[in-house]
Amino acid sequence: MPDDPLRMTVQEGVARIELHRPNAAHALDDAMASALAEAAIRCDEERAIRAVILTGSGRFFCAGGDLRALANAGSDRAAYIKRLTMHLHAALSRFARMDPPMVVAVNGIAAGAGLSLSCIGDVILAAESASCTVAYTGAGLVPDGGSTWWMPRLVGLRLAQELMLTNRRLSASEAVEAGLWSRVISDEQLESEAEDLATTLADGPVRAFGHTRRLLLSSGAESFETQMELEARAIAEAARGAEAEEGISAFLDKRRALFRNVPR
Repeated sequence: MPDDPLRMTVQEGVARIELHRPNAAHALDDAMASALAEAAIRCDEERAIRAVILTGSGRFFCAGGDLRALANAGSDRAAYIKRLTMHLHAALSRFARMDPPMVVAVNGIAAGAGLSLSCIGDVILAAESASCTVAYTGAGLVPDGGSTWWMPRLVGLRLAQELMLTNRRLSASEAVEAGLWSRVISDEQLESEAEDLATTLADGPVRAFGHTRRLLLSSGAESFETQMELEARAIAEAARGAEAEEGISAFLDKRRALFRNVPR
């Protein structure tokens, strides 16, 4: 529908999630956050989905939280924020722990919660014209969307402190150099590059990808020994599955593994 804040399609194993509030630079309101939570559940549950692309329509990625909607909430402002973050954080948590890997194509400004959204990807491709800023404190607000968890791990505490307190804007190349995003792609090639990468990932062992994603997510909080035990259990579970059967057989037969043919 034209007024839907999110567009989602699934084709050949790749789910494409497109933020779509063009008149508000795809700023997040409660409706979009709720739609993201539903999309995340769908990506986690539908066996046909093997990889995910997250991007924005047109020339914006996401301008962050919708401050106009927040202002309109009036005295209900704190409750509105709690509802919005409940949905947004549920979406981000589900995206982080699902099996299908996620490619984020940052096609324009990623500010505030938009920057948080971009960080949830496994591979973040940024258009040359893209940029990012933390933005929250400029409006007297506090970072959310997991950004205070992601950014110190991605860029280091010192740079995270500077970016969150000054809201300095980074170009796409600066964000890649800092470790926030993965690669800079020309504006013209961003969409095709994201689709090609997502298709390649969709051809891979999605259950093994899921184990790997969750191990990486837990690595910062666990001791070395605990993390190794989690690895041992994950690889043992993977080894008893159909993906490992296909992967090992393909290796011994000197052929390409056909993981799409394996039930999840």
